This record gives sequence, C-alpha cells and structure tokens, in this order.
Amino acid sequence: MLIRDEGNVSWAYQDSEGYWTIGVGRLIDKRKGGGLSEDEIMYLLENDIKRSTAEAEKFTWFYDLNAPRQAVIISMLFNMGLPTFKQFKRMIMAIEKGDFWQASHEMMDSKWADQVGPRADRLSTMMETGEWQ
Repeated sequence: MLIRDEGNVSWAYQDSEGYWTIGVGRLIDKRKGGGLSEDEIMYLLENDIKRSTAEAEKFTWFYDLNAPRQAVIISMLFNMGLPTFKQFKRMIMAIEKGDFWQASHEMMDSKWADQVGPRADRLSTMMETGEWQ
C-alpha cells in the first residue's frame, strides 16, 4: 500500500512540498530532520564496495595485485564508475605490464587527480609502492 501511495523512486527528488525525498517516500531533507541513519549509510557503502569489487574482478590482472593495489582499483571504481575508469587506458596498460611507477604517474596525469586532490596523491603512492598509506 505504501509503495502504491508513495511511489518508488531510485533517485532523490523533491516531493509535493519541495522536500528532498528518495525511495518509497523517505524524507532525506535536512530542513525537516530527514536523512539516513549510520546503519543505512554503512549498508549503502557495503553494497557500493561489493559492486566496485565485482567490477574490478572483471579485469584479469586484478587478481595479480596485492591488497593495497587492489584497494586503489576498488576506490577508483567506487569514485568514478566503470565507464570513466575504463578511460584510464594508459594506466590500465601499465598495470597489465606490472609497471606500477608508470601506472601511478598516469593516475596523477588526469582530470580526476585534480578533482580529488590528496586522495589521488595517496592512491597513486599506494599504486607505485604497493604499500598502505
């Protein structure tokens, strides 16, 4: 009944009163005390990590990477999505060759690096060194 009455929308929208809502009439507008609980935030994050990991596992070279480098790939997929990640052709080619120095430099030579700032510095260092930062 609630789905019929409220609808089921998979993106944020403004309800009839102009308040931000999502899903089945879920108020997320801060002005009215809406939002997500910590449990809901972590649930969404876990799903996003699973999706990003599944996307990463489609690359045959992913399994050859150590844990910090795998985390870099998952983080990038999480941040930009698979279509944009695939545009990092020179980085991907360098990873396939095991040239992590070149891969890290290709990461930094991008619009993405400018957009994410310190995150790019940290992830490119992890890619180059294979060590957690």
